[in-house]
This record gives sequence, structure tokens and C-alpha cells, in this order.
Amino acid sequence: MTNVIILPGRNCSPDMFWYPYIKQNLEKRGYDVWIPALPNNTEANLDEWLTFVIENGKINEDTILIGHSAGAALILTILEESNCKIKQAILVSGFSESEVSKSILKESYNWDKIKSNIEEIIFINSDNDPYGCDDKKGRKMFDKLGGTMIIRHGEGHMGSIRYKQSYDEFPFLLKLIK
Repeated sequence: MTNVIILPGRNCSPDMFWYPYIKQNLEKRGYDVWIPALPNNTEANLDEWLTFVIENGKINEDTILIGHSAGAALILTILEESNCKIKQAILVSGFSESEVSKSILKESYNWDKIKSNIEEIIFINSDNDPYGCDDKKGRKMFDKLGGTMIIRHGEGHMGSIRYKQSYDEFPFLLKLIK
């Protein structure tokens, strides 16, 4: 059975933004969906989050990983550390470098290892992300990993309390999930 892990961003909980919408719709399709409440979510600590997801999540060749913002950045390390090829990863408002969110990033990545551990990878970024997780950040990952790069015009961070982007539904994302 395909299982989906939706990794929220920093300062986010499982009941925010489009996460419940995606979960509900995927469960109707028969997917097993987990949206973890990541520990100390205000800090986005890579070691803490990675350990939590690895110990509590079910990651195998039938896994689909979906991450938003810092949750998308976490996916890069999960893919790098994985011992199996994961079915699909979708990084929404993702980034692999940042001056602000360094605590969720590694200093460098083994891009070849990440690429070898994923069947399909999709990057969704906006051209006007107020946090800087924009199409330029997405393009840097795409250039290293290939896959599919989708640029959403004027969509901001695709979920943000600070910038009043409720983004309660995300039907476009739902269409991309295998």
C-alpha cells in the first residue's frame, strides 16, 4: 500500500493550510497518510526532525514524501539517508540553501545519492515567495536533481500565517500525486 508522509513547515501543525485537504482526499483514494506534528517545530532542527521522522514514519519503496518549506528541505536529507528508492517526492516552497533557515539544512548534499533514491521528484515554487523560497531556490535543486520544476505565478509561500495565505485547498498538488 502506498503511504504518504506530509512534512509541515516550521511553525506549522498537521491541521494547517492544505495539509488536511490533501490527507482527506488521499485517504479517500486508499492511501495511508501521516502528517507528523514535528517536535519543537518553531526551531526546525534537522537532527531532531530527521530522527523523529525516521523512527516514527514508514519509509519504503511505496512512500510518497510531500514537504512544505522546511518540511521540503527535510526531504532532501531523508532521501540522502534512505536505504531504498522512494516512489515520489514533492517539495512545495522548498529550498536547499538559506541564510534564515540554516538549522534545517546540511552544509552540503550528496546530490547523486539523493537522485539515486527517488523515482520521481517535483519542485513547486512561486515567483513571489515572501520568505525567499522562490522559483530561484527551486531551480537550484532542480538543476542538481532533475525531475519536474513547476513555477506558480503569484502564489506566495502556498501557506503562511504571517503573510495571511490560508491556502486551505491545493487541488493542483493533489493531481500530481501518483
